[in-house]
Amino acid sequence: MADHLEASVTLPSDPASVSAARAYVVSTLAEWGLPPETEAAETIRLIVSELTTNAVQHTLGQSPTFRVDIELDRDEHLRIGVTDSHPRFPKRLPAAVQQDNGRGLVIIRWLTAECGGKLRVRPTREGGKTVSIELPWIVPAAAPAAGQP
Repeated sequence: MADHLEASVTLPSDPASVSAARAYVVSTLAEWGLPPETEAAETIRLIVSELTTNAVQHTLGQSPTFRVDIELDRDEHLRIGVTDSHPRFPKRLPAAVQQDNGRGLVIIRWLTAECGGKLRVRPTREGGKTVSIELPWIVPAAAPAAGQP
């Protein structure tokens, strides 16, 4: 595989874009060697759902689009970032406020840590922010064909 792979998609800040972003990331990673039916792909699918849902719900209409960037460096590190143009950084809500929503960043942080990765939030030059995760790239070994040891 190449030393560095990257892909990007820009989508409207609309609830329908969440599933489009998930599909884009999963299909891109499948092209790069991560089968969609693996536990790692399922975890990434959930993380992307949370990242993009946050970009849609919490920009309060001030970011008409968001961008999903995927990078794979030297078959070692996978980075996925979601960038929007809203300047407000995500905040963890107090436990009393967390009822039907407000847990997205907690879920992302927990899933990322479980995979040995890290979560970052950083400002963009344009005044928005990028919420990104970095995970070790672990592709399961191919199962032997039927009848093979």
